[in-house]
Amino acid sequence: MKKILALITTLSIAVLALAGCGANNGASSSSGTNAVAQSSSGMKTLKVGATAVPHAEILEKVKPILEKQGIKLDIVEFNDYVQPNLAVNDKELDANFFQHEPYLKNFIEEHHEVKLVNAAGVHIEPMGVYSKKIQKLDELADGATVAIPNDPTNGGRSLLLLEKAGIIKLKDGVNEKATLHDIIENKKNLRFQEVEAAQVPRTLDDVDAAVINTNYAMQANLVPTKDALFMEDSTSPYVNIVAVRAGDENRPEIQALIAALHSQEIKDFINEKYKGAVVPAF
Repeated sequence: MKKILALITTLSIAVLALAGCGANNGASSSSGTNAVAQSSSGMKTLKVGATAVPHAEILEKVKPILEKQGIKLDIVEFNDYVQPNLAVNDKELDANFFQHEPYLKNFIEEHHEVKLVNAAGVHIEPMGVYSKKIQKLDELADGATVAIPNDPTNGGRSLLLLEKAGIIKLKDGVNEKATLHDIIENKKNLRFQEVEAAQVPRTLDDVDAAVINTNYAMQANLVPTKDALFMEDSTSPYVNIVAVRAGDENRPEIQALIAALHSQEIKDFINEKYKGAVVPAF
């Protein structure tokens, strides 16, 4: 009888142990399956795709702000400019933060199935005009050489910046797709040297001025607010934005994300962290 009772006890313990293991496995599986919608603590999860610098860094600072509102921010990092838009469109992400609106518009033109919109602008990575030979743009001599990026997006952007600086004049109605053929006024007979964007900083020793993207300017130890003779401001169409699916702009979680990104805390972080290389646009 004692042996039978011992056997029953042993079997009972084994069954309980197996049940415990099954419960733990179920919790892990459930947590993984429901992470996108809601965590076990009742917090809503918001998945946002971003490139590493500065976008993901900024979002990391937003995390505790949203957490206080019951929203868990899940940052998914990307190293390309195609997948983040496709992932939002396919509902794998709730939003993304890596691009400016001209890029988004061009992307939609090339991918008609994508239905994304600009939910809010956050910051600018300002393109600037730099020189090692002059201190002011009006010192450019007749026939001076100016280096600009040779790709369509950055090339057009650089020409718009030069027009805003009063150096050239473009045809009415041209936008970020402007080319050298769209210049209708060039009073100083400037010559333009088109160079791969990443190589433009290296031309500074040879040209009179160069229009440089912020990320490449930073690699060359240039700071836009300190070293640029002229730079984009918050009215630039190249404000980096949060993109969402059309119709999701007013979702409470998206609105909370935008409010956090537009907070004084985040503005101070951007100013202190990037020291002018990234400029708040709010």
